[in-house]
Amino acid sequence: MLLAMELESEVELAGHHVTATAMSRSQAREAVSIERPEFAFVDIQLQDGPTGIDVGRDLADEGIPFVFVSGNIKKIPNDFVGALGAIEKPYTVAGMKSAIAYISGVIEGRSDLPLPASLVLAEDVEIIRGGYRVS
Repeated sequence: MLLAMELESEVELAGHHVTATAMSRSQAREAVSIERPEFAFVDIQLQDGPTGIDVGRDLADEGIPFVFVSGNIKKIPNDFVGALGAIEKPYTVAGMKSAIAYISGVIEGRSDLPLPASLVLAEDVEIIRGGYRVS
């Protein structure tokens, strides 16, 4: 919960609005049904077990861009289930700020941004004008 609160603070300091914080897959589904986010950060390990991968699949099915945040990115399936990429914990404040700036730029349609060291892109992701595409 502390890491979620820290991430929420970093997102808001970067000028974004946090629509919800969910601790389980059911909470995530409910949150998305109430207010659709422009983007999501998803931890692999949630209260109800390693269901963050399932949350990622749910978000991909809804067309909501997301990034995994995990202490062990090797647990992410090879196809990243439609995620833009992953940020490995523990992360630094500077690393998270760089990742948020990059992600914001990609969502805004910029494809000329340098990839921050804190963000690992999924292998089949292509940054294109207008966002990103998973091949």
